[in-house]
Amino acid sequence: MQILFLGGVDEVTGSCFLIKTSRGKLLIDCGMFQGEKEEAKHNFDQFSFDPKSLDAVLVTHAHVDHTGRLPLLVKEGFGGLVYFTPPTKTVAMLILEDAQRVMAENAEKHGDKILYLPEDISRLKTRSRGINYHTEFEPIPGIKAMFHNAGHILGSAYLSLDIPAEEMTSGQATRFIFSGDIGNDAVPILPETEPIDHADYVIVESTYGNREHEPVAVRQEKLQEMISKVIGRGGSLLIPAFSVERTQELLYALDELFDQKKLPKVPIYLDSPLAIHTTEAYRQYKDYLQFDRKILSSPDADFFSFPNLKLTLTQQESKTINNDHRPKIIIAGSGMMTGGRILHHLKRYLNDEKSGLLIIGYQAEGTLGRRIFDGASKVMIYGDEVDVRASVEAIGAFSAHGDRNKLARWLVPKSGEVKKIFLVHGEEVVKVDFKSFLQDKVSSEVIIPKFAENFEF
Repeated sequence: MQILFLGGVDEVTGSCFLIKTSRGKLLIDCGMFQGEKEEAKHNFDQFSFDPKSLDAVLVTHAHVDHTGRLPLLVKEGFGGLVYFTPPTKTVAMLILEDAQRVMAENAEKHGDKILYLPEDISRLKTRSRGINYHTEFEPIPGIKAMFHNAGHILGSAYLSLDIPAEEMTSGQATRFIFSGDIGNDAVPILPETEPIDHADYVIVESTYGNREHEPVAVRQEKLQEMISKVIGRGGSLLIPAFSVERTQELLYALDELFDQKKLPKVPIYLDSPLAIHTTEAYRQYKDYLQFDRKILSSPDADFFSFPNLKLTLTQQESKTINNDHRPKIIIAGSGMMTGGRILHHLKRYLNDEKSGLLIIGYQAEGTLGRRIFDGASKVMIYGDEVDVRASVEAIGAFSAHGDRNKLARWLVPKSGEVKKIFLVHGEEVVKVDFKSFLQDKVSSEVIIPKFAENFEF
């Protein structure tokens, strides 16, 4: 059995791992490379394998850096099945349809290339299967797989693969774990990440492998402080938010502030069609959620809405925000500020000393969000130089990723020991720091694989 590391290796995005056995080939995730043009151009690179040769694809969760190239697989001849948890399947299709719409708009406006067409997504849907947590299935005869709750976003999973003895050079049946993305501690709307029962090898993300988040209890306090400060001085608060999970956690937090009568009576705009549609999916799959308060007994009996929340689905509705000169809160994508409606608001408000920018998600290297987060005094937006005069703050406790302490705890299984741990999905310096941190926490050998590196087991 072999694992080929084809994405999420030398960077945070583009998750893709190829499993080769004598019984067939599996792909774990097939994500987009995110960032600005230099990073995103890799999405058009040829696959390092023939999509027709794959027997199945297993998807850990819906985020575009884990799903964004799935329609391209189908476009290039993949004929097998794609397995998700049911919520992941629903949300992934919303994300893919939104990504294709954005590509089509950019093609029309700027002549950009289009990665795939709507009909490729339609064909992908016919090949997609929803499998619940803790339900064993065989994507290839004799190879047993199972989804376990990762606590990262709605429907997110880490994956266990049980490989029979005859496929292993050791001659022993072996369990591999692929983490996908592991959730933060005490997420107010999700169950906790399930512990690993046992594992021989673990492929684990390391996005926040070199840092520790603030206590989750701090998030509500810091959110209220930022809102009060910006609104109190007559400014507008911009919150770039990932449409899946971060937006819903933020709405849930704002709903709680409203119930406690701590939310100022100002307009709050949710300016993201994808976030609006995804929030409906969260309502649809509410049985997969777990709340930290009795939300259905709150005054509005809803977990993601409150009276001063305004949804702007269409471009025309979005443009009306510019006509509102009152203090306000604007929640818009994209979360890393690489595109979407947030750019229009940044261009308008970033040079306003009264306004503020609140960062609540990871900002990958090479993105506009990362440059602002790192303290740039000027940035380019739509070809124009914009001064950064608005106050910029971040709340790490809103992160959907576990920090190094959470990851280290998760890497210790209930029984037995992990032989080898492979660090992926992290910047190089972060993975090196995390490897050093783990030396005192686990007895496993820790490996940092390179892109296209092949390991035989």
